[in-house]
Amino acid sequence: MHILVTGGAGFIGSHLSCYLSNRGYTITVLDDFSRSSNFGRRLLEEANVRIVEANILDKARVRELAGKFDIVVHCAAYIDAAESILMPEVYAEINVTGTVAMLKLSVDVGACRFIYLSSAAVYGEPQIVPVPETHHTRPVNPYGASKLAGEIFVETFYRAYKLPYVILRLFNVYGPGQSETYAGLIAKTIARVLRNEPPIIYGSGEQTRDFVYVRDVVQAIEKTIVTENICEIYNIGTGREYRVKDVVNLILELLGKRELRPIHYPPRPGDIQRSCADITKARKMLNYEPQYDLRKGLEETLSTIKHLAHR
Repeated sequence: MHILVTGGAGFIGSHLSCYLSNRGYTITVLDDFSRSSNFGRRLLEEANVRIVEANILDKARVRELAGKFDIVVHCAAYIDAAESILMPEVYAEINVTGTVAMLKLSVDVGACRFIYLSSAAVYGEPQIVPVPETHHTRPVNPYGASKLAGEIFVETFYRAYKLPYVILRLFNVYGPGQSETYAGLIAKTIARVLRNEPPIIYGSGEQTRDFVYVRDVVQAIEKTIVTENICEIYNIGTGREYRVKDVVNLILELLGKRELRPIHYPPRPGDIQRSCADITKARKMLNYEPQYDLRKGLEETLSTIKHLAHR
């Protein structure tokens, strides 16, 4: 089976591409490397994964180089909620128009499934926690709006062109190779503490998130490749709610830097207070079960970072 992974040199995409390649799938990565990391490129090169360097909006080049594939896993996206408030038109172009371009390409080559990585940001401020897939979708920033618009196009392409799909609403993914620049709390905190700088907490730190380790996400994506329960939306998280300040303190503990007291900044525009996934549906229909709690995932992340630093 030939799988095209868009954004395959990015954080999730590179982990996924190497994992699937090791599992015997034929993988082609599509990425323009504008926001990929050296970590991701290194993973792909070590796994000998085929790479097509092109922007998802360059239709002719993508069509020429990507070839025919059976499934597309659409990871390519801009993901910084704060940046999206400053650059809404860019997020609409990359995350919405880019998704439509990949959907159309999938129809043109006769792909049998489109797997779309969406985000918990589509929910906005949850009224129910843990958040079920049936919760209303009211994004509070252009990033969330762009991911929701992508979902609507994915569903519409099934109705209009009979392109089967699976949509995964990912909660707060973390792990080795995550960019400090375009990532969330954990990557930024680790980077600052490793530089012996105090971590930054926006707001009180009482706000909560569901942090899911990238290896759990990758295994969830593989389940969508083989499942018969298609044309569905699934939350992918851990079902556990962690306070931001507790996560920061755990990182300080694991790095032996408890003396670095966090700095508190004002809350960021569009920041929600509570977020946690209800993963009942994914457990039942995908047989998804996260294997990493937060401590285990952070320990593996830090171990990988230290290993790479000494290579």
